[in-house]
Amino acid sequence: MHFLSQNDLNTNLIPHLCLHCHSVIAAAFTIHGHMKIFNTPSNSSTFTGFILLGFPCPREGQILLFVLFTVVYLLTLMGNGSIICAVHWDQRLHAPMYILLANFSFLEICYVTSTVPNMLANFLSDTKIISFSGCFLQFYFFFSLGSTECFFLAVMAFDRYLAICWPLHYSTIMTRRLCTNLVVNCWVLGFIWFFIPIVIISQMSFCGSRIIDHFLCDPAPLLTLACKKGPVIELVFCILSPLPVFMLFLFIVGSYALVVRAVWRAPSAAGRRKAFSTCGSHLAVVSLFYGSVLVMYGSPPSKNEAGKQKIVTLFYSVVTPLLNPVIYSLRNKDMKKALKKFWGT
Repeated sequence: MHFLSQNDLNTNLIPHLCLHCHSVIAAAFTIHGHMKIFNTPSNSSTFTGFILLGFPCPREGQILLFVLFTVVYLLTLMGNGSIICAVHWDQRLHAPMYILLANFSFLEICYVTSTVPNMLANFLSDTKIISFSGCFLQFYFFFSLGSTECFFLAVMAFDRYLAICWPLHYSTIMTRRLCTNLVVNCWVLGFIWFFIPIVIISQMSFCGSRIIDHFLCDPAPLLTLACKKGPVIELVFCILSPLPVFMLFLFIVGSYALVVRAVWRAPSAAGRRKAFSTCGSHLAVVSLFYGSVLVMYGSPPSKNEAGKQKIVTLFYSVVTPLLNPVIYSLRNKDMKKALKKFWGT
């Protein structure tokens, strides 16, 4: 998997998305002559919300981005919805592996819906204002769904570990009841994880321009806008935000290390190919999601930190949910047959 370098982002991708894009200068910004916000206390008190800069462009660029992301959003809904329907209607797919996949597809629909509709509305808006409550709700659902995705990827890795390392005991261990419990726990744990941070941040007061240089309510710019800087609060965010990501990533790596060891001990080459083929789709999805997240949190700070955060966040929150149905349908024969049957082809 290849990631764009910072120079590539600056010289290739962003100029093609937004020609003649305006920049935020000092504490004021202007979008195609329609809106001006100044960093003064008197002005910041005239509205009750934040301003999501998104991708500042002329009006024509905003419309182009609106059309582009509308198409991506609809394709994401169609692809993941097709997997859910195929698993529901095809009796051959009523197995734990595909039940987890159907729940994961539903999660992807929720995940992309937590950001894209508001982003589409901002493309056509002159003010780009999001209310305080709307911002906090978006923050909570986006990061809760992201945490839930980490839990699901870990459970799916555990399922593949059982199927390959304990094939004779798989049906007795991974029962329908255990599968249901795992699914429920993924949703519950994912939404509990960010409950305390959202309660803390919703009680804070904010000063200044209230401009968020992002297309969603991210905790980092929110904390910079707080009137009183709290090192304890920042420490809570620094610990809680990446903790499920890296802990579950280590669990996935450990699971696949055991899978690789078991596969290499398989007596036949055909058995090894079948085992790797079974895990291939999940590994590809894990690589896409965790690769972009690790670039986000693991790379050193850069001069264009806000631009980098937008692009990387856009990749794992919008592009990855679009690609996941394609990956699973191309690499899994049973899923491919079920989708063909569903679409009548």
